[in-house]
Amino acid sequence: MLAESVTAARSATEQDDPRRHSFAWVSLDDASDSEIDQVADIVGLDDLLLEDAVSPQQRAKIESRPDEVFFILKSLIWIAETQDVETGQVAVFIGPGYAVTRLTGTGFDTTQIRQRLRENADLHGAGPMSVAWAIADIAVDGYLEVGESIESEIEQIEEDLFAEIPADLASRIYRLNRENIEMRRAVRPLLPIATRLTQGFQPGIPTPLQSFFQDIGDHVLRANDMVDAYDTALMTMLMASTARQDLQQNRDMRKIAAWAAIIAVPTAIAGIYGMNFDEMPELHWSFGYPLVLAVMAGICLILYRAFKRSDWI
Repeated sequence: MLAESVTAARSATEQDDPRRHSFAWVSLDDASDSEIDQVADIVGLDDLLLEDAVSPQQRAKIESRPDEVFFILKSLIWIAETQDVETGQVAVFIGPGYAVTRLTGTGFDTTQIRQRLRENADLHGAGPMSVAWAIADIAVDGYLEVGESIESEIEQIEEDLFAEIPADLASRIYRLNRENIEMRRAVRPLLPIATRLTQGFQPGIPTPLQSFFQDIGDHVLRANDMVDAYDTALMTMLMASTARQDLQQNRDMRKIAAWAAIIAVPTAIAGIYGMNFDEMPELHWSFGYPLVLAVMAGICLILYRAFKRSDWI
């Protein structure tokens, strides 16, 4: 059935047929190896590109040929419960009368793509590139949504960072930076084509889709700006968190040192009298004991007030 739909669509585009604007969209998400090979033979997919399409670890890229376009996009989705970014992948082959896609992982599915195409039914006349637009539009919208979620987390970390009682935020910042790196891996390879798309007309893109792809290019550039801004913000917050933690540790050390100095006074005096020398006149004086206690308390009070004024306590 896959083979018949692709063959019919290619015949319609190659001949003077009233269906010449029709095309076949074949999704290989759940296809068996034999079905993938069958579609690849009929359409004439490049073996190396097909190998990239089935590899979930492939880097995002776009390759354009005279009558064919192949691209791989990373799909991103924010998991609020764990504050993680889950990554998927979509590979798309566009050629005369056909669009072949393969989705791997999370991010979106063919139902979303169909819904986007139904919402823009007037673009069907642009041929299989309309499928490419729908997929790219959904993927790029996902980048912006993830970027907004990361921004929200950054704002929360900023509030916690400058709270009256600072928390240890280093692990949260490192983890959020890791998710930002996932976003960078998805967005950064698309910058060259995004820049060209925002500049206007691009060969190979039907006229009805020009403005739509231009909007996608603009969104990719926005997502990249988010990545750069978040990278700088997270690095700054990590430095601020470390500096504030060091400052708090210094304050704690000053308090410990101040109280140790205060406690050292009665400890030293008690140690002297604890040596049990008999020739100490105040030992035989009725006011000797309270006087020594008063001297201890007085010196401790003086030290306490001095440390308090210097903000050591």
